[in-house]
Amino acid sequence: MSHSPTIHLAPQGMAPTVPVAPNLIAVASGKGGVGKTFFAITLCHALAMNARKALLFDGDLGLANVDVQLGLMPNRDLGGVIAGRLTLNQAKTPYVPGGFDVIAGRSGGGSLAALAPSRLAVLGGDLVELARSYDHVIMDLGAGVDRMVRQLASHAKRRLVVVTAEPTSMTDAYAFIKVTLADDPKAELSVVVNQAKSTPDGERTFMTLNKACENFLKYSPTLAGVVRRDRKVIESIRSQSPLLSKFPSSDAALDVQAIATHIRNADRAEK
Repeated sequence: MSHSPTIHLAPQGMAPTVPVAPNLIAVASGKGGVGKTFFAITLCHALAMNARKALLFDGDLGLANVDVQLGLMPNRDLGGVIAGRLTLNQAKTPYVPGGFDVIAGRSGGGSLAALAPSRLAVLGGDLVELARSYDHVIMDLGAGVDRMVRQLASHAKRRLVVVTAEPTSMTDAYAFIKVTLADDPKAELSVVVNQAKSTPDGERTFMTLNKACENFLKYSPTLAGVVRRDRKVIESIRSQSPLLSKFPSSDAALDVQAIATHIRNADRAEK
């Protein structure tokens, strides 16, 4: 891989300075099964629909499934990048129905999860460089708080933590926020409450998580939005069709579009 940003090593005991892309959004969750990949796909689609150039990067290096949910059978994927046969730019696949590009993570490629930190740093740096060619890059991270997830997330300016009302999801989301702040006290963290019974119910879930963060971490994440529970999501996943194409007026579709609008407005306000 070429044209990688330099990774500056800090003195021992200090975190290394890593390149960060202002338009890179990491979508994370402490726990699997909360709809993180669905949300990442739908958010990328929503951003692309507004005449924005968008890329979806499957950063779940152990259990990648973006391509499965989209019904893609890419000839190129992240495995070729790791093996040195492709650059990140060469590994992308246009997803025509959604109007955005995808870098698939090679579903079932568990060996990718064992990447050395130095190789992962180069990959993250290359992603930052590639992000210059896009308006938005959405990175779907693996669930959990392991080194690989945290290191990839460190290249994103924004980190969205997807959570549901389940106690285990709340606990694991809190754990992700805690270790992220330990790594980077200036991290910009926002919460997306998914599969909520209603918008007020989702807001209550956020307040519960926020209270724990305030009490124990002295930190308050922002609420990016609430996505209501919607049977149309399951139907779209089963049919391997984007929610915004198949059911554009569904509750979940409208909620994700609202989050995309919030992100676009925030971008404009920062410029």
